Amino acid sequence: MEIDVTSRARGAIAGLSVGDALGRPVEGLLPHEIQEKWGRVEGYVSDDPLGSDDTEYALLTAMAILEFPAAFNAKNIARLWVDKVCSQRGGFGGGGFSEMLAIRNLSRGHLPPRSGQHSHAWSDGLAMRVAPVGVAAAGNPRLAADLAWEDGLVSHSGEGIYAGQAIAAAVASAMDGNPIDKIFSDALAVVEPDSWTARLMLDAERLVSSSSNWADLAVRAGEQLTCLDYYWADLAPEAVSLTFVAILGGSGDFSTSVLNAVNLGRDADTIAAMTGGIVGAMTGVAGIPSEWLPAVTEAPGVCLHATKGMNPLTVADDLAALAQTGAVKK
Repeated sequence: MEIDVTSRARGAIAGLSVGDALGRPVEGLLPHEIQEKWGRVEGYVSDDPLGSDDTEYALLTAMAILEFPAAFNAKNIARLWVDKVCSQRGGFGGGGFSEMLAIRNLSRGHLPPRSGQHSHAWSDGLAMRVAPVGVAAAGNPRLAADLAWEDGLVSHSGEGIYAGQAIAAAVASAMDGNPIDKIFSDALAVVEPDSWTARLMLDAERLVSSSSNWADLAVRAGEQLTCLDYYWADLAPEAVSLTFVAILGGSGDFSTSVLNAVNLGRDADTIAAMTGGIVGAMTGVAGIPSEWLPAVTEAPGVCLHATKGMNPLTVADDLAALAQTGAVKK
């Protein structure tokens, strides 16, 4: 069945939001801790499922693309952050270190790339928000990677940007209806070859090909891809490699892939959000269980007040229209 661009766009943005909400309650846990509490998570475990900063920063990126389609560059994106984010009064609920440090730098007048040069520049904060870039660059992974680089300069550097490029390219490839192996190779092709991100992506591919079942794969991924001696679970190379474990081990099915991501734990909301964005673009919105969608039809604006009330599906429609014009440029 042919899946149109709008359905794929809706699948990507709603899929990101669904993954975020599914993974949020288990963020920071290890797989065995999830199993001890829930067995295998098979749906929302919260009575009030809600997205987090992952969804809201993705909506911010979408906002920037829609405002600057012909000039999506670090200078203009930073201007939007200064206007919409740095001016925010009150707390940034759930905001990540990388974004908060970039906000501090921008508020002090440090523009990209300086705004993204800080102690958490390798986090998964860019990778979690770039699905809209992949949607707008549908079918063009190289363009998606270039656009992700511009977005990344605002808040990240090095591995944090490489990981974001991989996710953006994967979504762009998925928007073209490609199979999983092609999506993975398109993502790997845009990443700096001699990088931590590229090495862990290749390790993830090898793990999936050599594992006989999901339980075995999850354990081995936890042992070989994660960095447990670091304080936080937001390492971009780790999160992106676990995302591809979830996708390659999920055989293209939305529910299986996203729930794989959730049950891997660690930065589970971000890993599941990235997985949902990629696989949602593959399957279209029809691939997402309908009972999961009502929880993510409106951003709460808990982290970014400027996104309050934004509907991921409406934003996806606007991005799809933009993709069809081919108007998005650096």
